[in-house]
Amino acid sequence: MKSIFLVDDDKILVYLTMRTIKSATTETTFKDFGNGLDAIDYLKSIADNTELLPDIILLDLSMPIMDGWEFLEEYTKLEPHIQKKNKLYIFSSSISPHDIERAKSIDLVSDFIIKPLKMDKIMEMVNFC
Repeated sequence: MKSIFLVDDDKILVYLTMRTIKSATTETTFKDFGNGLDAIDYLKSIADNTELLPDIILLDLSMPIMDGWEFLEEYTKLEPHIQKKNKLYIFSSSISPHDIERAKSIDLVSDFIIKPLKMDKIMEMVNFC
C-alpha cells in the first residue's frame, strides 16, 4: 500500500487527482493539505512514525499561507529527521522554465509534473516507490 500526500489548495484538482490515481491503482492511501504549513506541521508530528509517513508527496507551488518554495525550504531542514525515504514531486500548473529549473536544482525534488496528472506518470511514480 502506497501513501500519497497531496499539498495543494485547489480542492477540485485534489479530488480529480485522487480519483485519477485510484482508477490507476487501488493500492494507495491519501492525505491532502491546503497549504504547505499544514503539511510541514503534520510531517513534523509524524517524522518518527514510518507507518504514517508518505511514500510520495505531490507539492503545488502556488498556495496561501506557505507556498511550495517555502515548504521545500522547511522540508529540506526536516528531511534528515524523517524516518522514511519518500519521493517528492512538484505538481504545478506552472510552465515557467525558471520554476522547472529551480525545482530540478533541488536534490529532494524527484521530478516536476505539470498538471493534470496523467495515467502513465501515476504508474511510474507508484512503481518506483
